[in-house]
Amino acid sequence: MTTSSAPTKEQLAQFDAEDTLKWTRDEFEIPDARACGGEVDGKAVYLCGNSLGLLSKRARKHVLEELDTWSRTAVTGHFKHVYDRPWKYVDRPITPLLANILGAKESEVAHHGTLTGNMHNLLTTFYKPTKERYRIVIEKGSFPTDWYAIHSHPHLHDAVLSPEQVDNAVIALEPREGEDTLRTEDILNTLEQHRDEIALVWLPLVQYYTGQLFDAPVLCKKTHDIGALFGLDMAHGVGNVEVKLDDWGVDLAVWCTYKYLNAGPGAVGGFFVRDGLNDNGRRLAGWWGNNPDTRFEMKPEFDATPGAKGYQHSCTNVLGSIPLLGTLEIIDKAGFKAMRAKADRLTGALEALLKQSKYYLPADPKDNGATVGFGILTPEAPWRGTQISVAIYGKPGAMPRVFDRMLKRGVVGDERLPVVIRLSPVVLYNTFTEVGTAVDVLEEALAEEK
Repeated sequence: MTTSSAPTKEQLAQFDAEDTLKWTRDEFEIPDARACGGEVDGKAVYLCGNSLGLLSKRARKHVLEELDTWSRTAVTGHFKHVYDRPWKYVDRPITPLLANILGAKESEVAHHGTLTGNMHNLLTTFYKPTKERYRIVIEKGSFPTDWYAIHSHPHLHDAVLSPEQVDNAVIALEPREGEDTLRTEDILNTLEQHRDEIALVWLPLVQYYTGQLFDAPVLCKKTHDIGALFGLDMAHGVGNVEVKLDDWGVDLAVWCTYKYLNAGPGAVGGFFVRDGLNDNGRRLAGWWGNNPDTRFEMKPEFDATPGAKGYQHSCTNVLGSIPLLGTLEIIDKAGFKAMRAKADRLTGALEALLKQSKYYLPADPKDNGATVGFGILTPEAPWRGTQISVAIYGKPGAMPRVFDRMLKRGVVGDERLPVVIRLSPVVLYNTFTEVGTAVDVLEEALAEEK
C-alpha cells in the first residue's frame, strides 16, 4: 500500500468487514478509554501491544483454572492437575506452539525465566573470550537491558583479558550521520574489519525504538564466517514477524512474552540454544534443568535435560506462564502466515495514512521548533514488523504534549523520550478502522501545537 493509495474511511471499514481474522479481536478484552486516562467514552484504540499486549479471554479462563486447581489440589497439582496441566510439566503444552512460531526444534526452546536473566545465563555459559577473540558487537541504541548485560560480562573475565581489553570489549554499532537506522552493509563491514577479534554478535531482531527489522540470516551467516556466535534479542520480534531460527543458523536467542504474545506484565520469558552448541562444561546448573523424569528423586548428581531446557534453573512460575497458552492457541488456530499477511496490510494502511497527512515531514526540519509535524523513523516494508515509530517535531516538549492529547482522546500509544511515539497495530485485536482513527487523533493533537 502506497501513500497514493491511502485508504478512505469507507475502505478501512470494508477491509474490516472482509477480514478473515476479525474473529480474533473477540478473543481479547479491549480496555476502556477512560480507565486508560482518556476523557472519552467507549473502548480505547490500543496501539501499544509492542509494550504490553492485551488480556485474552482464554488467558483469563486458564488462570482461573490454575487458581481452581491450587484451591482443590494444593501441592498435588504438580502431579495431578484438575485440567490435565500438571505443574511439573507446565511448559509441555506451551513449548511445541512456541517452537512452531520460532522456527525451532522443541529441544532448542526453553520457556523459563525473564529476558535479562536468560541473557546472563546464556552469556555466562557461551561467551568464552580469549586474548585474541573477545569482542562483542551490539548496537549503541539497544534496549538498556541488553546494553547493561553485554557490558557486564567482559569484566567477569579479567583473569584472561587485560583491563584495556575489558574496557574496549564492546563494539557499538551506530547509524550513519543523519540516519536513524543501521544499514546491513555497515554492520557487515564492521564484522569484517574486526573479524579476528569478535567472539559474539548480539542484536535485536526488531529494534525497540525505531521498529527496524534486522536482516538476521545475512548477519548470522557473516558472523559464522568470521568464527563468532550469533545471538538475538527477540522481545519485539516473537509473535510479530516471521522467525526461522534454525533456517537462519542462530546460536542463541532470548525473548519476553508480554508484548505480542499477551502473556501479561512480567510474564515468564524464554530462550533458545541451538542443538549441538558446545558449552564446554560452563553450564549454570539448577533443579529445573535436571531431567524431569528424575527431578523429584533429589539425586546429588545433576542429570541435564537434553537441549535448551537443561539450562533452566528454578521451577517455572505457573501463573506467569499459563496466560501465554491462550495466545499461542489463538495463533495456532489463526495461522501465523495469515497473521503476517494481515499485519502487512494493517501497518501498510497506517503508514499510507501517516504519509498522506499534512503534518508529515520526510525529514527533521531542524528549525528550532518553528515547524510542527512528524516524521517516521521506521523503515518501509519488508524491514519492519507492525510498529511504526513517529518522531514529533515542534517546540521543546512537543512529544509528551501530543501523546497526552492523544491519550485523552482514547488512543493509547507508547511514548519514548525525547521525541518518539510508537504506534503498533496488532493483528490479533486491532482493526483497520482504528488505524484511521489514530491518524485523525494524531492530527488533532498536532493542530493544538500550532
